[in-house]
Amino acid sequence: MVSLRCKLFVKHELEKIGVSYAIIDLGVIELPTELNPSQKADFSKSLLSVGLELMENKKSILIEKIKNTIIEMIHQNDTLPKVNYSEFISEKLGYDYTYLANTFSEVKGMTIQHFIITHKIEKVKELLLYDELSLTEISYKLHYSSVSHLSNQFKKITGLSPTYYKKIKEKRIKNLENM
Repeated sequence: MVSLRCKLFVKHELEKIGVSYAIIDLGVIELPTELNPSQKADFSKSLLSVGLELMENKKSILIEKIKNTIIEMIHQNDTLPKVNYSEFISEKLGYDYTYLANTFSEVKGMTIQHFIITHKIEKVKELLLYDELSLTEISYKLHYSSVSHLSNQFKKITGLSPTYYKKIKEKRIKNLENM
């Protein structure tokens, strides 16, 4: 679960099948008692209907927690944490970072660092389209060492420079407005 809408949907569905809950957070539901097989099937079916999935495997749950922590850190906070990302993730989840990184790589086939970079670039795209911040300000906001470093990562992930990406998007928006 990565949004308030997802959490509200999960709350509604649990209430619909008569199940109380202790905690509903990003990717985690704590129930005071186990769901019976009928409740589990109903709940799983309703989750799947909106693209969500009931996970019970401990590794899958941990991976979702890692992903949700990164998404929350990058997309849902106005500023990124001042501490090292590995420290932040480790402290937030209560696990040794090496264990988290190895588990993530084993299951997802990519490093946590690559996942972070990919989401930072998505945030850069979003900020470029809002056109409220310069590339220098975006670089500072997302803790890049320089505009050059941001541009290099952006090009590596998207194949385009940030400036060219912005021009393409602006051109597409103008074309849509003229239709």
